[in-house]
Amino acid sequence: MEQLKNSATFKQMCSDFLSTTAIDPSLPGKFGVKRGLRNSDGSGVVAGITNVCCVHGYVISECDKQPIEGELIYRGYNIRDIVADVLSSGRYGYEEVAYLLLFGMLPDETQLTAFSKLIAEYRDLPMYFSEDVIIRNPSPNIMNKMAQAVLALYSYDSAPEDKSVESEMLKAISIISRLPAIMVTSYQAMRRFYHNDSMVMHQINKDESLAESILSTLRDDRSYTAEEAHLLDLCLMLHAEHGGGNNSTFTCRTVSSSGTDAYSAYAAAIGSLKGPRHGGANIKVMEMLEYAKKGISNWDDDDEVKSYLHKLLRKEEGDRSGLIYGMGHAVYTLSDPRAKILKENAMKLAKGTEFEKEFLLLDSIERLTPGVFADERGDIKNICANVDMYSGLVYKMLKIPVEMYTGLFACARMAGWCAHRMEEMINGKRIIRPAYKAINLNKQYIPLCNRI
Repeated sequence: MEQLKNSATFKQMCSDFLSTTAIDPSLPGKFGVKRGLRNSDGSGVVAGITNVCCVHGYVISECDKQPIEGELIYRGYNIRDIVADVLSSGRYGYEEVAYLLLFGMLPDETQLTAFSKLIAEYRDLPMYFSEDVIIRNPSPNIMNKMAQAVLALYSYDSAPEDKSVESEMLKAISIISRLPAIMVTSYQAMRRFYHNDSMVMHQINKDESLAESILSTLRDDRSYTAEEAHLLDLCLMLHAEHGGGNNSTFTCRTVSSSGTDAYSAYAAAIGSLKGPRHGGANIKVMEMLEYAKKGISNWDDDDEVKSYLHKLLRKEEGDRSGLIYGMGHAVYTLSDPRAKILKENAMKLAKGTEFEKEFLLLDSIERLTPGVFADERGDIKNICANVDMYSGLVYKMLKIPVEMYTGLFACARMAGWCAHRMEEMINGKRIIRPAYKAINLNKQYIPLCNRI
């Protein structure tokens, strides 16, 4: 492979490709193409109707986009209210959120107990699945392995093409239940074969919540505190769903609209989430934080932090991308409710620990970035911290390896993907098929013998 890659012939092929593929960046505007399915104000093109979730970050008043405090609504219920009730009662909430997203209503105690038991019962992977699918074919990237493993579950389903509501719901519940085990096993296999470290496998304890099970199976000694498990559970609740327009959910709905099976649709969603422009953003925040820790001598000095942020935007510091990761969102303007909730609760765990100073540095970056944008780019639009600003540090505090950050996102979001797939299957009725404007000119065909 490397020999071919470095050959002169192959390099010329790639050069030819680039010369025939580049598109004049002015053409989308000329033809009225909405790049990235975005309107001129940055909002998304309306491509469908959903009952699952509402992501609310602005209002349109007299054709102008007016910023507001962000709201995230699951099946009509504000995420703030859901989280507040779960935290005040001291219970775990992800299973309740998954029930709400799948069935469209809040469960009573009997329903929640039965559903949580069902989630726990399905947590085991099929016989020899770990050995045959994951351990014998490890991957250096957990997300790739998770997508492959979800596709492989098709072969272990006695009726993989059955698209009845009952069958689709069972598939959804089983994948929500099993994906954490797939993630942890994929990590352990990667740890063994790519890091030359020990591979530690634990039996699943079906008396644990999904959040507890992740910590229990991940850690070598299986130990965790209730505070840690509840914080991870909070992360899972906040990441469970985010509307139909985000890239992975839209991918799931688009693939589902073709009439394909559930495993193919969910694997495609995982592939989308793997992309650094989507699910990998919290990793970029943590990389940015490490650069900042080295580039700022006094983390408490606002002027020094602000000076560093100016250099980030000028591509003079960090990864030289010109980006301040964790800031800004396609929908939210004044605030991302997930970021606010996570920040409030993460600070409690960070206070008095080695992570407190890092948390405060992120807080300074959040607070100072809008002014830096205004100074550098004359940009007065509202810019707020998104959930990725703090989720990476939370995972670090929970001793979760960075390789698993996006995998955890996938485990949480699977409930939302399932809800959207089933909504699309029932209501869509048509394959999603947008159009592209072709700009290639007609050419006279040249016979092979006449080509130079």
